[in-house]
Order: sequence, then structure tokens, then C-alpha cells
Amino acid sequence: MIFDFAELAREKRAKLLLSTVVPRPIAWVTTLDGAGRVNAAPFSFFNLLSTEPPVVGLGIAARAGADKDTASNIRAGGEFTVNLVSTGLAPAMNVTALDFAAGIEELRHAGLETAPSQRVRSPRIAQAPVALECRVMTLLDQSGGSLIVLGEVLALHIAREHLLDAERCHVDTPALDLVGRLHGGGWYTRSMAGAFEMPRLPASAMEAVPEGR
Repeated sequence: MIFDFAELAREKRAKLLLSTVVPRPIAWVTTLDGAGRVNAAPFSFFNLLSTEPPVVGLGIAARAGADKDTASNIRAGGEFTVNLVSTGLAPAMNVTALDFAAGIEELRHAGLETAPSQRVRSPRIAQAPVALECRVMTLLDQSGGSLIVLGEVLALHIAREHLLDAERCHVDTPALDLVGRLHGGGWYTRSMAGAFEMPRLPASAMEAVPEGR
């Protein structure tokens, strides 16, 4: 069955996309407002787009026709920090997803602490296993009110216990135990659950692949 998006209502398009483009990594974004207060909120419209230059993409939906605090802070400050969510931090992340009033520091309600970033003013979440310090490259305003942010990664923090070899930049990825967003109102998955390894084929394998009929 095919769904022509030109003939579907916005909410139906969203249901189809959110139920099929899974799992999605979660960007737990920390920013600073004009008064220097820390805002934290999770977003699952997020991924790595390039390694050279190092670029991440973030989508922030509007709230009641206006920018969410994260979007406002990114516009004003031009920087943000992406914290990745481990299974143990998932409940705290869920707390920060609540619709707190502007100026309320969500991390305090979630029982979390911040640590200084090195290249940007926005702090990182101290308990997060990985944090990416980002500077805005491009802001793309969408007709539906959402904001797409392209950010250059300036620095990456990772907990030492998750490094196999710091000199060679080898990471113990399974040990990060990161979570991803699935469908519906509250479905998530552990990133390594059901993981399997399938090495890429060498160029010589082309000779053994039969042509389609």
C-alpha cells in the first residue's frame, strides 16, 4: 500500500514516519538562555550527517506556533551541547521532556548535574556517557514551524571507562548502553539489543553476485 503525503493530513504523515523511521538516536540538548540558565530537553529528530566536517542535524518542532526554549537559545547563542542517553539515564531524560515553564532548569528536577564544556558556553550533563559540543552552522526554518539545526561538532566528551584505547580512539560502544526512540507515545530501545555484525563485502564480491532476473 502506498501513502501519498500530498493527500494525507499532517498528523497522519507524522504517525507513518515516526512508526517506521526507527530507531532514532536521542539528542539530549543543553543550552543557555540570556540569563545564563541551563535548559535541557530531548529530541529524537537527530543524527550524525557528516564526519568531515563533523556535522550533526537536529530537528526541533514548534510549540503552539512559537519556538521551544531550546530553539530560542540556539538562535540567540549559536551553540548547543548534545548529550547521549544511556539506559540508566532514560528516566531522568523523560523528566526533562516535561513542558516546564521558561527559565526552569529541568536538570535540577531530574536530579542531574552539569559540567563545563570546553569549546562552547552551554554545559554538558555530567552523568551522560557522551557529549558533543556544537556550534551552529545553518538554521533552516520550516513552513510548519519547526527548526532544523546543522551543527559542527567542536569537541566530544566520553567517560573514560568507555574508552578501549584513547590514543587510537577506540570506543567500547556496547558499554555505552545508549537508548533510541521508537514509535508511539513512549517506546524506546537499547541500541545494542539484538545487534549483529555483518562485515562489508570486498569489491571482488561483485563478480559473484548474479544479475537480477
